Amino acid sequence: MSTESLLTRIRERRPLTVREQIVLPLSMSLPAILAQLSNVIMQYIDAGMVGSLGADASSAIGLVASSTWLFHGVCQAANAGFTVQAAQSCGAGDHRRTRSLLYASFFTCLGLSLVLGAFAAGISGRLPVWLGGSGGMLRGASSYFLIFALSLPFFQLCELCSGMLQSTGDMKSPGFWYAVMCLMDVAFNFLLIYPTRELTVLNAVVRVPGAGLGVAGASLGTALAHVVTAVILLVRVMYRSPILKVRRGEKLRMSRKDVLRAARISLPVAVESVMMTGAYVASTRIVAPLGGVALSANSFAVTVEGLCYMPGYGISAAAAALTGQCVGAGDRRMCRRMVWNSCLLGIGIMSLTAFLMYLAAPWIIGLLTPIEEIRLLAVRVLRIQCFAEPMFAASIVAAGALRGAGDTLIPGLLGFGTMWFIRLPFSMLVAARSGLIGVWVVMAVEICVRGILFLIRLADARWLDRAFHERRLASPEGGQRKDL
Repeated sequence: MSTESLLTRIRERRPLTVREQIVLPLSMSLPAILAQLSNVIMQYIDAGMVGSLGADASSAIGLVASSTWLFHGVCQAANAGFTVQAAQSCGAGDHRRTRSLLYASFFTCLGLSLVLGAFAAGISGRLPVWLGGSGGMLRGASSYFLIFALSLPFFQLCELCSGMLQSTGDMKSPGFWYAVMCLMDVAFNFLLIYPTRELTVLNAVVRVPGAGLGVAGASLGTALAHVVTAVILLVRVMYRSPILKVRRGEKLRMSRKDVLRAARISLPVAVESVMMTGAYVASTRIVAPLGGVALSANSFAVTVEGLCYMPGYGISAAAAALTGQCVGAGDRRMCRRMVWNSCLLGIGIMSLTAFLMYLAAPWIIGLLTPIEEIRLLAVRVLRIQCFAEPMFAASIVAAGALRGAGDTLIPGLLGFGTMWFIRLPFSMLVAARSGLIGVWVVMAVEICVRGILFLIRLADARWLDRAFHERRLASPEGGQRKDL
């Protein structure tokens, strides 16, 4: 049975078999996992293709990476306020309200991205200096961040359209087009980063055109890939989606109540994103005094770990959509089942990826660095983290499920609290004595504590009580369905 038919049965409050309750989160998660992996791969593409230009070029991207994450995270948080409500209204069968939320999200989120993009562009010249950059990396870092800033509205539109499609249960379209975006990124980078050159293909010399823009070309290539994907997804939303597409003669209005609720949902997510990004920067500063080997090993291990936990974020996106639809449908029992099924699915898949990562760590790290000392240290710390991945999955998927119910404040406080009151202070204490190994042991412990706290939050029914209470308040008919 198709994913859409199963979602329709949830909206109509018809029962699902145990097998269908397991298959539905899995079928929705696979395309979302593909989309998440595509984002990680794009970062690897930029870093790998620019790496051939020299150390300054690689350092330029690394210098402003955390700043791009910060701005991107705020934009994603703004989207969440509307996509959560869209999933709930879709589950309630109130498709007209779903389209009204789409209308409101375009004005609100794109307006925010324009303001953030203008601000980011204004500081792009000085940001690399503020971050401690020097020498040849400054110009490249500045140009990379400036192009990112100017393209931020398209990043926002791409994520917003993807999130809105996912909220209606369409996980395949974003997953497919994000994979295509990776291919476009490679093609654009190939033409923009390197100068015109001659390559030997099957014993024939081929002249390949190139713009020779270097670091700026990497940023421009990624931006163009997002522009094309944003346009394609926008067409999908406006003209192809059965629920979201434009209806002739339909007049949609932006509801002040919806915008205020979106702000209430989004603000904790945005604050958490800012604080978590700040914590990652602080963690890097703790590791930096340990020396170049430790810093390099830490960077490579963090990069490789992304392949392990990205499936968790894909399942988290599916869990948010499923939770929102169940809340909108008013099916409390199904909501709890889907939340826990999604969480167990995430723990299972990330346990498997952690096991594979533990075995493959020497080979994968060896692809990134030929230096034996760095490779050995990176493998050791990465294998430590593998033991924490199941609980990392619990925190990631639970956060998505809770977000689908509109519960963002407490999850945000949990993530902020464990990061700033466990990981950072204890990392500072052990860094001098135990080095990078001690820092990663603390990180693994903190992630396990965070996962346990999120599972406790899931087990507490108060978040569900609040979600269904707000659902009743949001419906002028007291929860009566509107199948439009």
